[in-house]
Amino acid sequence: MGFIMDGLDAEAYDRTYSDRALVTRIVSYFRPRLGTMFFVAIMIVLASVMDTALPVLLARGIDGMARSRSLATAGLLVAAILVAGALAWVFNYFRQSRTAVAVGDVVLHLRLDAFGAVMKRDMSFYDENPSGKVVSRVTSDTEDFATVVTLVLNLLSQVLIVVFIAAVLFFINVRLALLALAIAPVIVIIAFAFRRIARTTTQRARRALARVNATVQETIAGISVAKSFRQERTIYDEFRDVNRQSYEVTLRQGLVFSAIFPILTTVAGIGTAVIVYFGGLSVLNHGVSAGEWFLFVQAVAYFWFPLTSIASFWSQFQQGLAASERVFALIDAEPRVVQSDHQSVGRLAGRIEFRHLDFRYSASEQVLRDFGMTITAGENVALVGHTGAGKSTLGKLVARFYEFQGGKLLVDDRDIRTLDLAQYRHQLGVVPQTPFLFAGTVAENIRYGRPEASDAEVAAVARQVGGGDWLDTLAAGLETPVSEMGRGLSMGQRQLVALARVLLQDPAIIILDEATASVDPLTEAQIQEGLETVLRGRTAIVIAHRLSTVRTADRIVVLRKGRIVEEGSHEELLRQGGHYADLYNTYFRHQSPDYRPGEGFVAVRVTGS
Repeated sequence: MGFIMDGLDAEAYDRTYSDRALVTRIVSYFRPRLGTMFFVAIMIVLASVMDTALPVLLARGIDGMARSRSLATAGLLVAAILVAGALAWVFNYFRQSRTAVAVGDVVLHLRLDAFGAVMKRDMSFYDENPSGKVVSRVTSDTEDFATVVTLVLNLLSQVLIVVFIAAVLFFINVRLALLALAIAPVIVIIAFAFRRIARTTTQRARRALARVNATVQETIAGISVAKSFRQERTIYDEFRDVNRQSYEVTLRQGLVFSAIFPILTTVAGIGTAVIVYFGGLSVLNHGVSAGEWFLFVQAVAYFWFPLTSIASFWSQFQQGLAASERVFALIDAEPRVVQSDHQSVGRLAGRIEFRHLDFRYSASEQVLRDFGMTITAGENVALVGHTGAGKSTLGKLVARFYEFQGGKLLVDDRDIRTLDLAQYRHQLGVVPQTPFLFAGTVAENIRYGRPEASDAEVAAVARQVGGGDWLDTLAAGLETPVSEMGRGLSMGQRQLVALARVLLQDPAIIILDEATASVDPLTEAQIQEGLETVLRGRTAIVIAHRLSTVRTADRIVVLRKGRIVEEGSHEELLRQGGHYADLYNTYFRHQSPDYRPGEGFVAVRVTGS
């Protein structure tokens, strides 16, 4: 049991909705389609009337045949039954077809809402939640949402049939009708007993499927690493365990839903036997005619089926509600990055000030405490320090990817939380260590930040990066196709495309997160040449482990455990012989063109200066 339920806990942003709240929310999606739903309701009523008419016609036909024994009477009976059946088919056809259109339209809009919510979620959301599970909610759960709607319409149809049949039963024989209705509450009580079990098992089944999706997506994304370390078998075994868990949980769900129908059918069978016995006695005592007794037995059969369907509906309904609950939880997830205002930004000068800033990724992971630093407009600041010092965190905070817990972050002396976020980010260029390219062409990826840019503008900025020589190495120049995540281009080429993309955007502030850390020396030189163009006249925060990038900075800020321990130029910090000098000897010293293995620190310092 422990293995089966491992990893199936609710996500941090999940919430519990009452059935009433979920149904109200679902109904709100159908309000724009009230005309269609009204037409469907009329078709349901007419189809229910035709379904109810069939046993009545049969009973009347039996009584008529008993009296006249005429072939004409039999012919009229057959004709009436055929007409009623044909009309029921026609009404059900229009009901099903219009329902499919309405449901498809609602699912379309719900999926758009879910995907829109995904786009609005903060970066911290993606740090905490595997992308595969999020994808499962946008795709699988929105599809299962349609189950609720279909069940609701089926419920309406079954309710109408029950009402009509109950009226027929009371018309035939009140005593037998009351006997039939006395058994109905037993069926409803049994069905409601399954309700909570059904909701729980369905939620676990959805989470298990989401886990399968997350495992598959993670495997495909990291397939090159898996093959490099020859871990295909290990990954397969892990997936087998996750897949087996999904099978076990889904099997339990199926058993729950399968169990309710036999139980309800058994109770209905007992009720039918009781009614047949007492009805037969009434026929023998001439209390009802044979035709009326036949009608009552047929009507009871028609009565039990919709009634058991209605009762079991409350268990099946949980499957759709569980899917809806997961989708609505994604849509309603509380954002952590909250803007207090949406002031117009205008063209930024690029002055950045951290004032008594506190930030933590979690309650136990304090990164910055009472942090203060000012970057003047147009200044190029390099952040250096050991892993975990807070370098990338500062860049993410400036990009407004995360919410800080205390203090202020000012841009051009304005609180970053008061700016219109879309306008602000339009003037922000971010070049990550591992650039992400979309499937398409090189030109389309460069144009990503400015879709309206002309081909001439794209070509111009591409030529400015690294002198444009890198374009000659591409098979079709700017029209070279790019596969998913940039496959087909080298890491250096991807980085140059990313730089060109930022240059075309023309931001006021640029954040370079180790932009030259994963490239060869030749490409590094091209990138460095491009950086001079990209950074000119712009505020830049450079997070680097390359000497060439650090040395060209206007100011170097040395971080240690979220605090500034040193700052100054490359030569000034080397002369101090402090933390930066240690970092230089550890990370940068061997990158110097004058470096000789075995030489002392002083010789390197003098030559470097």
